[in-house]
Amino acid sequence: MKAAVFEKIKEPLRIIEDYSSPNINGILGHVIVDITACGVCHTDLGFLDHGVPTGKSPPLILGHEMSGVVKETSDDVTSFKQGDHVLIPAVISCGTCFYCRTGRENICSNQIFFGSNVDGGFAEQIMVPAKDIFHLPKEIPLEEGCIIADAISTPYHAVKNRGQVKAGDWVVVIGCGGIGLNIVQNIRVAGGLAIAVDIVPEKLEIAKKLGAVETISAKDLDDRAVVGAIRKITGGGADIAFEAIGNPATFTQAFNSLKTGGRLVAVGYSPKRWDGFDIGRVMFREMELVGSLGCRTVDYPRIIELVRNKNLVVEPLVTAKYPLKEINKAFDVMRRGEGVRTIILCNS
Repeated sequence: MKAAVFEKIKEPLRIIEDYSSPNINGILGHVIVDITACGVCHTDLGFLDHGVPTGKSPPLILGHEMSGVVKETSDDVTSFKQGDHVLIPAVISCGTCFYCRTGRENICSNQIFFGSNVDGGFAEQIMVPAKDIFHLPKEIPLEEGCIIADAISTPYHAVKNRGQVKAGDWVVVIGCGGIGLNIVQNIRVAGGLAIAVDIVPEKLEIAKKLGAVETISAKDLDDRAVVGAIRKITGGGADIAFEAIGNPATFTQAFNSLKTGGRLVAVGYSPKRWDGFDIGRVMFREMELVGSLGCRTVDYPRIIELVRNKNLVVEPLVTAKYPLKEINKAFDVMRRGEGVRTIILCNS
C-alpha cells in the first residue's frame, strides 16, 4: 500500500508506494479499513517540526483523524461488514485499567495513540480492533467526517465533561484554530454564550458563524485590554474560560478573564511551565483549574448523532484537501496558519 512515512524531524514525509499492507489472517477481533480521509493536526506538526517525541520511534506513519470503509474483517467480527462506513477514534483504550473501569477511558494507563504508539492514518489502509470503531451514518460525508475523531470530539469532552458548560454561562475561548472553533460550536450546543478571542479576523468570522455571540480581536491589544474587554462584555468576568493554544501568556489571560468562582480549562498543549499561578487567588476566590485530554469512548455515539443532525457541523471546517502524494503541501498550509482543517484523501 501507499503511505506517507515520518523518518526524521524537520524532514518531509516520505511517500512509500510499497509499504507493508495489514494482514488480518489468523487475527481475531479486528477489521481492515480502506482509509478515505485523515485530518492534519497540530499534534502531527509537533512530531514533525518540533521534536515532540512519538510513542514509537520512527519510521512511523503519522495521522489520527481517520474515516474509511471496511475492507475485511476477522472471522469472529459480526458488528461490521465489508463496505461499512466507519470512524476510527484517535486513541484506543485497554478497557481494564483503573481509569477505563471508572469511566475515564480518555486517560487510560495503556492507551494507544494512532500515529504515535502505532502506525496511523496517512496511508491507504489500517487494521484496528473492531471494538474501538464506530459506524458512520451515510448522512455524514466520509471525507469531512474524519475530523470527528479529534477536532470535534476533543472539544466536546472539554465543554461537556471538563468545562461543564450550562445554559446561560458566559464562556471565553482563547484561540480559534481547529480545536477552539469546535469548542465554540460545542458551547452553542450546550446553551452557553461564547466569546471568541483570536488575532486572525477570518477565524473570528468563522467563530461567529459557529455560534460565538461576541468576538474580540486581540491583534493590537495587550493582555490587560483583552481581559478588560471580556470583563466588560460579561459584567465582571466569564464563568468558564478555555485556553486552546497552549501558550503560558494566553493561559494567564484566560485565567484573569474569569470571575470569582470561575473555571479555567486547559485544552491547548505546551511543554512550557506556567508561572502565572496565583494560589492565593485560587483559594480565596474558589477558582478551578482543570485539564482536558481527548474524549471518552462512551461519548462518540452522542457526538456522531449531533453531527448527523447538524447540531455540530463538519463541512465548513474542512478548508483544504490534498491527495496522499501531496501531504507535505498540506503541512505547509498548517505552518502558514491558513484555513481551519486540512485533510488528506488517502486513496486518491
